[in-house]
Amino acid sequence: MEQKMKQTEPLTRERLKTPRAAAIAGILFSVLLTTTLVLLRISVPAISPEIQELPTIKTGTVVLALNLVPFAGIAFLWFIGVVRDRLGASEDRFFATVFFGSGILFLAMFFAATAVAGAMILVLNTAPKLMVESGAYAFGRAISAQVMNVFALKMAGVFMVSTATLAMRTQVLPRWITLPGYALAALLLLSSRFADWLPLVFPLWVFALSTYILIENLRGTKPDKTG
Repeated sequence: MEQKMKQTEPLTRERLKTPRAAAIAGILFSVLLTTTLVLLRISVPAISPEIQELPTIKTGTVVLALNLVPFAGIAFLWFIGVVRDRLGASEDRFFATVFFGSGILFLAMFFAATAVAGAMILVLNTAPKLMVESGAYAFGRAISAQVMNVFALKMAGVFMVSTATLAMRTQVLPRWITLPGYALAALLLLSSRFADWLPLVFPLWVFALSTYILIENLRGTKPDKTG
């Protein structure tokens, strides 16, 4: 019996530490994604049909932003883990499937968009004149913008809706987080025109959610999963 207790004690400690680490990862994801989006926005010039000369791109800044992307993705996976951990056995299978699927799709399209952007910058440094004159620069930037700003953002909106719904049903998060989640998700889903800073809605909401969970974990408060 004593040996069995010794074996289960480390597992219990690890179980208690996991949500806190994942909540920190959610905050880290928010910071990394926000930093990446801001750096790319200020470093890569917008598409214009009148592009006649080489665009001025801050290559070092872009490379830094792209190198942050894999770490943001890893942190986002940890964030998904902490939300599921907090829901526990009361997790609704239907909404949990939508929640997990939309999160993975967002991450995949986020990676694809930044990969296209990275390849575009790499080729632009090698043959800048050819890239601009052939239209490849405008085409590559358009693909990256469409994948990230249209499809990835829509999946982020679905992720926010499913997360807020799960939280409302299980009462693991307060209404001041879930209700704005619906409103912001509707903004991402229904916006027909892309706004420059609209993608920042998603990481800011994740930051608020992760901060709340982290504070609750530090307080030792367990969510009510009976509702």
